[in-house]
Amino acid sequence: CNMENIDPVGIHTGESIVVAPSHTLNDYEYNMLRDTAIKVIRYFKIVGECNIQFALDPKSHDYYIIEVNARLSRSSALASKATGYPLAYIAAKLSLGMSLTDLKNSVTGETTACFEPSLDYCVVKIPR
Repeated sequence: CNMENIDPVGIHTGESIVVAPSHTLNDYEYNMLRDTAIKVIRYFKIVGECNIQFALDPKSHDYYIIEVNARLSRSSALASKATGYPLAYIAAKLSLGMSLTDLKNSVTGETTACFEPSLDYCVVKIPR
């Protein structure tokens, strides 16, 4: 699930307004960051949940990786709520040696867990 902090870099994610899916990225920017995230995950051989935070200059398309979190986080909880995809459950099963193709989608009971959720709606998190 791609999410976007509306506040500028330097504001902690927990204190930032977050929208999912992102609203200011064009298709090129989204795919550039997605491809980079997949390369990072493969480089570090991460299995399970991971979130990567980027800072992007929309004028030059220069970007920086701010954080790589190979763990469940508050962002993971929001992504699970936004998509209905049970990240914690799936990550636990993967850590036990199961593969995504072994796991059934808990919503459909038919398809596997091996898919990338996409949203046709908007989710907004506003801090207290």
